[in-house]
Amino acid sequence: MSLTFRRGLTTMASLKKASKVVCIGRNYADHIAELNSAKPKQPFFFLKPPSSIILPGEGPVIRPRGVDMHYEVELALILGKRVRDHDASDLKGALDAIESYALSIDMTARNVQNEAKKKGLPWDIAKGFDTFLPMSKLIEKSKIQDPHNIELYLKVNDEVRQNASTNLMLFQIPRILSDTSKVMTLEAGDIVLTGTPKGVGPVVPGDVMRAGIRVDGKEIEEARIEIEVEESTRPYEYAET
Repeated sequence: MSLTFRRGLTTMASLKKASKVVCIGRNYADHIAELNSAKPKQPFFFLKPPSSIILPGEGPVIRPRGVDMHYEVELALILGKRVRDHDASDLKGALDAIESYALSIDMTARNVQNEAKKKGLPWDIAKGFDTFLPMSKLIEKSKIQDPHNIELYLKVNDEVRQNASTNLMLFQIPRILSDTSKVMTLEAGDIVLTGTPKGVGPVVPGDVMRAGIRVDGKEIEEARIEIEVEESTRPYEYAET
């Protein structure tokens, strides 16, 4: 199914043509604690390349050789119009800027990221491998009336690893769009990931990840993700920088 943006037509395939994928880090207190990270005073964000997106049915998540690969389930916002200098107090304007939602799994090369943190290096490699952003089908806005009160979950081999409400977000969507759009203009079709709750952990080849969204206890069919993990056969192998 395709959805109409205010500025054109989007399909699942067009998600890969987003000008950028903005990811909010450290937006759930328990996740901050489990990684022993510092609590941010304002929204903290980084970018993933659109080439990391893998759509339903496109194949497995590929674990690069030597990488400790972790999952992070997140609500994704698909923007329907250009956003710049958004007012953090404007909830209606923030929600109006969203054309649709999706579920996503922000795959992370944790050992690569930990080295980057330790040495003050960028996180690009840790977040940017091909297949490192599985996404669900597009979710119509009518199915998520309040994005700040939905349940996200992720299972590995049918074992629940993450299960939490978006009402635990430290920074809600208006503040996310405000701080982000004051730094870089958000364009129609851009994707914003809103952060992950506690429970992140590793997956290895042979594992199957299943993730979804529940609203008032009811599953949203379009939000379902089921994806396997395979080992890479490509030449890259992690080595200390």
